[in-house]
Amino acid sequence: MSRPARIAISIGDPAGVGAEIALKALSDPTVASLAQWFLVADRPALDAAALICAIDAAKLPFTLVETNSLPAGHTVAFGQLRAKYGLAAIEYVRRAVELCVSAEADAMVTAPLNKEAVTLSGRTFSGHTEYIAELTGAAEPRMLLYSEKLATVHVSTHIPLEQACYLDRARIVKTIQLGNDALQWMLRRAPRIAVCGLNPHAGEHGLFGRQDQEIIAPAIDEARSLGIDCSGPHSPDTIFIRALRGEFDLIVAMYHDQGHIPMKLIDFEGGVNVSLGLPIIRTSVDHGTAFDIAGRNQADATNMKAAMRLAVRMAEGKLALAGKLPADATNHSAADHARAGGAR
Repeated sequence: MSRPARIAISIGDPAGVGAEIALKALSDPTVASLAQWFLVADRPALDAAALICAIDAAKLPFTLVETNSLPAGHTVAFGQLRAKYGLAAIEYVRRAVELCVSAEADAMVTAPLNKEAVTLSGRTFSGHTEYIAELTGAAEPRMLLYSEKLATVHVSTHIPLEQACYLDRARIVKTIQLGNDALQWMLRRAPRIAVCGLNPHAGEHGLFGRQDQEIIAPAIDEARSLGIDCSGPHSPDTIFIRALRGEFDLIVAMYHDQGHIPMKLIDFEGGVNVSLGLPIIRTSVDHGTAFDIAGRNQADATNMKAAMRLAVRMAEGKLALAGKLPADATNHSAADHARAGGAR
């Protein structure tokens, strides 16, 4: 018997736009109907956002999961950097992770938090992915950027470019595997994967560097031996156009800007951040707390809706592949996702 996917949403920093975009997204029936929603927040933060948006939160289809990080009656200071808000934000993330680990939720969506606010609280924090990896014991998380136009997974992200040149074959293979698994959950079929070279023209047979021949190509061969449909190394300056034309479902980029620049140029507003290599599914908006417009009812929920839709699709795909949902009888059809902006 099929059931709705269960998705937890952490609202991020109470002083930011997280609660606002979550409520606006849940006010859209085409999104709200896709899943059973848990909103991880505290009542003061939720009430403050509902008030400025003129939304009756009591009429929206979600279950509130409180952490009691903010006391009853607290007045939220929108746009203000506060240690207590940083601490509340990571508590929301921690509780959402607990829901996923305990199988009370099938996936989680994170609204933006402020790293400086978290640091002010005395906690060491480098990002959502790293924190969730720490909570779940995951050793090798990766970043996937996904939109309905393009999908890119990165071998390395937040390291100096000079370090990104020192490639590791095993890390490339692992990245290909993680991207393959994630796209299977989204597409319900084996994805076609293109692997970028590191150097101009993928090294031009060693003329512009030997990493493409000596490290990347053997990694691709190893991934193929595991039954993964992947090819390359391809010249980075043309492979994104080929993917846009429908030749590939996923591009493996060697470093941060190789994947991020074309992704954000092609679909800045539609891109969703997905953490791979975790034992749970986590998607996220691809923007920050927007303190400059917080509390003004000016935040656009488009990206939050995209993150929520993708979380549902991945959760349903994972459940179907695990046999917990019929592969052709998940709670929502492909047409449902298309109407909600979720068809690729």
